[in-house]
Amino acid sequence: MSKDYNKINSEKLRNFSEDIKNQFENSRIRGPIHLSGNNEEKLIEIFKEIKDDDWVFSTHRSHYHALLHGIDPEWLKQEIMEGRSITIQNIKHRFVTSAIVGGSLSMALGVALSIKRSGDSGTKVWAFVGDMASAGGIFHEVVQYASKQCLPLRIVIEDNEFSTNTPTKDVWGFGEDKIVAHKYSYDRIYPHQGCGKWVQF
Repeated sequence: MSKDYNKINSEKLRNFSEDIKNQFENSRIRGPIHLSGNNEEKLIEIFKEIKDDDWVFSTHRSHYHALLHGIDPEWLKQEIMEGRSITIQNIKHRFVTSAIVGGSLSMALGVALSIKRSGDSGTKVWAFVGDMASAGGIFHEVVQYASKQCLPLRIVIEDNEFSTNTPTKDVWGFGEDKIVAHKYSYDRIYPHQGCGKWVQF
């Protein structure tokens, strides 16, 4: 599988979105769509790091990711026309999406763990999330586990400063931590539960 046959540039990405927009506005798509725009150049740069055989886990807004990972535009358009815009799956191209916010993160983590256990040192897993998903619990759990296990997982946060249609800072209060008053460290003298002697196994 190769991306060479399908050189995608900013103009082609924008034209694809515009075509889907027109199809949707003319009631030819029976299902929700989520279009990208104004992020073409940044994604093109990121996908220069993503190899053909890497896995890509995307979100409900996956069209650009699919095209940049080498998926045929005609195939992708047909999937969208059939109402599957937010659930694009193409295992041949190692491309998986989830319409659930943060939903693809646990799948990406599992694939990354499988790759490490198989001894494959060349393949990576790339997971794309929005700024809203990056505030959720699953995001932090995945980052923690992948980091501790040295898994071949790379996460890309696409920050458009909106959680659905509400400014993300208004929803999550990024940069305005008024809850954590203090953080300190200490050595415990009691076990996790109860009050018996702590035994190290």
